[in-house]
Amino acid sequence: MRVFIGVWPSAEVEEVVGGLSRPTVPGLRWTTPDQWHVTLRFCGGLPDEEVPALVNALRVGLAGQVPVRATTGDATARFGPGGILHLPVAGLDEVAARVRWASAPYGDHYDDRRFQGHLTLARARRGLPSHLVGRSVEPIIWTVDEIAVVASTLHPGGARYRTEATVPLVG
Repeated sequence: MRVFIGVWPSAEVEEVVGGLSRPTVPGLRWTTPDQWHVTLRFCGGLPDEEVPALVNALRVGLAGQVPVRATTGDATARFGPGGILHLPVAGLDEVAARVRWASAPYGDHYDDRRFQGHLTLARARRGLPSHLVGRSVEPIIWTVDEIAVVASTLHPGGARYRTEATVPLVG
């Protein structure tokens, strides 16, 4: 299965993001509320039977980790010149580093790029219209008290996610 380790947004974040206008733009696909998350690490392919070992490694790697406060950015942004519109999310760097370290042996994908917390809002085939970038958003602070191991299944309308396990951040 395709797996990522991530954080689900709070109901308040979902409400604010859900209130953003989503104009129809040719070649642009908006994500849906059930797709909103912050990826801490994309693992790629992982055999089903390795999921329990991954969860155990995360429990060990996150032992002593207290809940953290995540904060959404105050404006939409884009990654590079390409077509990913996102809302930055700060406050998860330490948790992401611990997740990446603990989960490194698992999956067939390892990305050594710097972690950039975000919620993906839309994907464009050919670059984003500039009027979508920099739109003001009410910043939201929420407490992250668990991380999720999530199975991702690709479909023509976008990925579908299923939480396989959660790991609490309890200190």
